[in-house]
Amino acid sequence: MNFVDNGGGCVVLELSGNWLLGCALPLIDDVEHGLKREGAVKRLEFDTTAIKEWDTALLTFLVKVNNLCAEKSIETIKAGLPEGAGRLLALAVSSSGNKAGHEGSGRPSFFARVGSWAIGYASGSVDTLAFFGEVAMGFGNLARGRTRFRWNDLMREIQDCGAQALPIVTLITFLVGLILAFMGSLQLEMFGAEIYVADLVGLGMTREMGTMMVAMIMAGRTGAAFAAQLGTMHVNDEIDALRTFGISPVDALVLPRMIALILMMPLLCIYGDICGIVGGAIVGVAALDISLLQYVEQTRTSVGLNDFAAGIIKSVVFGAIVAICGCLKGMRCGKSSEDVGKSTTSAVVTGIVFVIVLDAILTIIYEIINL
Repeated sequence: MNFVDNGGGCVVLELSGNWLLGCALPLIDDVEHGLKREGAVKRLEFDTTAIKEWDTALLTFLVKVNNLCAEKSIETIKAGLPEGAGRLLALAVSSSGNKAGHEGSGRPSFFARVGSWAIGYASGSVDTLAFFGEVAMGFGNLARGRTRFRWNDLMREIQDCGAQALPIVTLITFLVGLILAFMGSLQLEMFGAEIYVADLVGLGMTREMGTMMVAMIMAGRTGAAFAAQLGTMHVNDEIDALRTFGISPVDALVLPRMIALILMMPLLCIYGDICGIVGGAIVGVAALDISLLQYVEQTRTSVGLNDFAAGIIKSVVFGAIVAICGCLKGMRCGKSSEDVGKSTTSAVVTGIVFVIVLDAILTIIYEIINL
């Protein structure tokens, strides 16, 4: 390594020999001392014609020299470097500059955060409306018999949303009915009105808890599965492949899942209501000395078809919401595995939130129309 003064504040750094890992190479301190000896240096050039072999050891040295010159406000001219080393040095300097920019930017201002949120919300709203439009067109094509999804896919989704969900629906709704009966009995026993436990469980399950618990289960089970499946297909470019073949992803992937969940939710709701009533009957018969015949008769008297209808209507709405949330998040997923996880989580959270909000709205509407 040698310094040559070209005059006018320009210094040429001559490098020679082998610059390989494991070789005894100059230190950056040597460069700093050499620049100080040359006086007021404004520009540093390189002469590497005498270099025989080089690897990353040369690149590491050059990056250190470049950083040193940047600290001392010395311009570095990379024209004399080997072609490959020059490109790698430019890339390394660019990467470190971007990193420094991100580290120095700090926390965005309040208005920048508000603006970013508004832009993201507007973009998401447009995507959501576009998705709803595609779904509406898909159902329109289905009504005209022009849909292009395979009926085998629909049957498979029906099995997944229906029969395979029965074990978890059975367990949860049975325990919910049992808990309702137990908690209600603690208060009703104080007034000698244990028989009304049947009314509490029957009305609670058919109008609210049955359909609500089934919707929660399907949001966490099926809604998440929809988002994960479609998100993974998006990552693997399978959805883009369908578009390339002229097949609408909404028709082929979204419609079978939505139809299956909308069809299965009322059946699961009725099944969950029955399981909850059975759970309440076990508590009534075992703990309250109510005969099974009395419990069944009291339930039949208190629960009417309008109560079942109220829960079934809610279940259809909840099924559509859970399916839309799962499919929307999956179709709008990013291109990484992390994005798939975020989409799955967002589908579950969004589905549950909308289920609760719509349940409150429908309950108020039922009260107004006296259903």
